[in-house]
Amino acid sequence: MEIYENENDQVDAIKRFFAENGKALAVGVVLGIGALMGWRYWNGHQADTARASSQAYENAISALQADKPESFTAAEKFAADNKNTYGALASLELAQQYVEKNELDKAAAQLQQGLAATSDENLQSMINVRLARVQVQQKQQDAALKTLDAVKGESWSAIVADLRGEALLSKGDKQGARTAWENGIKNNASPALSEMMQMKINNLSI
Repeated sequence: MEIYENENDQVDAIKRFFAENGKALAVGVVLGIGALMGWRYWNGHQADTARASSQAYENAISALQADKPESFTAAEKFAADNKNTYGALASLELAQQYVEKNELDKAAAQLQQGLAATSDENLQSMINVRLARVQVQQKQQDAALKTLDAVKGESWSAIVADLRGEALLSKGDKQGARTAWENGIKNNASPALSEMMQMKINNLSI
C-alpha cells in the first residue's frame, strides 16, 4: 500500500494514476454510458412495440367482430405476422368465428398457429382445450386425446376430463368415458360442470 507524506504526494499519485489509466477509464465510462443508453433504448423500443401490437390487435379484432368487409383477411394477416401473445389471441378469436361458421378445418388451423405463436403455458392450455373441442367435432378422437395430454395446470383438469369423456364416448369406449367423467367430478369441477358430467354418466346407463 502506498503511503503519502502530505497532500501534494496524494495529488501527484492521482495525476500519475490518471496519466497511466486515463484512456482505459475513459473507454470504460463511454462503454458504460453506451450500455445504459442502449438498455434504455431497448426498453423504450420494447414498450413502443408492445403498444403498437396491442393497438393493431384491438383494431383487427374490432373489425372482425363488427363483421366488416375483408376483416377476416386482415385478422389472419395479423395473426400470421405476430408470433407473440397478441398473435395467439387473434388466432383464438378467428378460430371461434370459424367454428360459428362451421368451418372446422380453418378453426383448427388457426388454433395450431396460435399454439406456435405463444410460449405462455396457460394460454397454450386454453388453445389446446379449444383445439381438442374442435377435433372432437371433427370426429378426430385420437387427435383430441393427444391434444388434451398437452394441457398443463390443475385448473384445467375438470374441463380436460369432460372433453376426454366426450372423445372416448365418441370412440365407443363407454367405460373410459365414465371413468373420465367420474375423475372430473372429483377434480374440483364447478357445480355446473359437475352436474353436467353426472348427467352424462347417468345417460350411459340408459
